[in-house]
Amino acid sequence: MTNMPRRSLLALSAAVLLTACGTLATDTAGTPSYFPPAGDWARKDPGQLGMDPAALAAAVQYAQAHETTRARDFSDQEATFGARLGSMPTRRANTNGLVIYKGYVVAEFGDTQFVDPTYSVAKSMLATVAGVAVRDGRIKLDDAVAQRVNDGGYASAHNAPVTWKQHLQQESEWEGSMWGKNADFVGKAAFGAGERKPRALQAPGSFYEYNDVRINRFALSLLRVFGQPVPDVFQEQVMDPVGASSTWKWVPYHNSYVDLDGKQAVSVSGGTRWGGGMWINSWDMARFGYLWLRGGAWNGRQILPPDYVKAALTPSANGPDYGYLWWLNTKGKNLPGLPANAYAALGAGQNTIVVSPDHDLVIVWRWHAGNPAEFATRVAAAIRSR
Repeated sequence: MTNMPRRSLLALSAAVLLTACGTLATDTAGTPSYFPPAGDWARKDPGQLGMDPAALAAAVQYAQAHETTRARDFSDQEATFGARLGSMPTRRANTNGLVIYKGYVVAEFGDTQFVDPTYSVAKSMLATVAGVAVRDGRIKLDDAVAQRVNDGGYASAHNAPVTWKQHLQQESEWEGSMWGKNADFVGKAAFGAGERKPRALQAPGSFYEYNDVRINRFALSLLRVFGQPVPDVFQEQVMDPVGASSTWKWVPYHNSYVDLDGKQAVSVSGGTRWGGGMWINSWDMARFGYLWLRGGAWNGRQILPPDYVKAALTPSANGPDYGYLWWLNTKGKNLPGLPANAYAALGAGQNTIVVSPDHDLVIVWRWHAGNPAEFATRVAAAIRSR
């Protein structure tokens, strides 16, 4: 070591420093991007990054003052969503959140370590698992799911043409039941305030409907093509590479177990409408959002194919500005005041991740009232005010 050239010593010191404090990798535009190491995330004073500290503080104060009216003990769960199939925590955290700007933490409020259900944010996580399946050549999005999944779920003439893309865009019109819930969402006991009137099914790919039963069918189909539970894939292929904690858990329903090569395997849901679902803290949600902000890449590793990320953030033909289980803003309506290329993972409660590439911004805001853009636009104004 003592005979090593000074330049090599400096390079080694830099490598050790980056390993301890995070890594700077080059993005597609050639600009260095910071990636936080496991167990830590570098913080910077907002003024150091050119933000207006007072404006950011006012934005955070706004977020803290707008907490959801959802019951702290989840006692409103069944009235809202119908009879449960899975477990629920005994209580939730207060509103909390994180602001990640240019890769660094510039604001934190509330108990961001609290592990809570994140409801339909799990749908965007399922879309990420599907992206891994595309990357590995397990599926082609325009193929019928029935080409790879032969468990009876796509045997009918109506369901046979359903494609992976139609599931991702919530345009599958899949017909049937999953774990005791029918895809028609008819009946107050089963669906609570979310019940709807009967309607005629449309052809797959011709009609958008936000439908958790169909998403749960999609999750089971992903289990089939991977030959292992979706949470295991998500951990190995996504969360471990981005340095997430070990505290998150994807909780199955009490009855969502299937036979997989003679062993019991859990199939998970795309939300917490009927209990279970993804339970996670705000820091791990922020890492997930940051992966998407960086185009599916993390510290030089392309976890998701760039073409898949681009397609996932492109509006579907029939949806309300909806991509692959991500809410988009191309019409400026879903996230008013944010750029057209902003997008969000939205969960009941509200539990939200907002990504604004134009601002190099990821915002996690949990258990809040109103549209998440109401906080995000205030943060963006703090950037513009510099």
